Amino acid sequence: MAEERLVKVRELNPTSRNFDIRVKILEVGSERVVTSRRDGTEHRVAEALVGDETGVVRMTLWDKNINVIREKEGSTVIIRNGYIGVFRNSMRLNIGRNGSVEDSPEEIEEVNRENNISEQTVPDTRPRFYRPPRRGRFRRR
Repeated sequence: MAEERLVKVRELNPTSRNFDIRVKILEVGSERVVTSRRDGTEHRVAEALVGDETGVVRMTLWDKNINVIREKEGSTVIIRNGYIGVFRNSMRLNIGRNGSVEDSPEEIEEVNRENNISEQTVPDTRPRFYRPPRRGRFRRR
């Protein structure tokens, strides 16, 4: 069986997608209710601070994942199918739509709180506006 590849917090960057990571859940913040711009539904959202021996990162939790992570606060978990999102020029760890949280067979003893990658300012890479593609110079009549 192939050795599974788990990334470390220091290896994460704004374009990181579809990775597995082992982290210790340090603290879970209070939740709030937000309304989706897409369809007007209400969702619960909270943030957690998670990390490993290379650093810590803020993690955005939605709806059912808040309870899952809160139950495991203080323990070590493996996040499957994680990705990094940028919110207000700050990197955030997210659990992908098909992602999951599993108990880790190995514990993380020491967490490096000095290297918080969520405190680094990163540019937002999303496009600011939509420009339709230009048509050719000549149109059919």
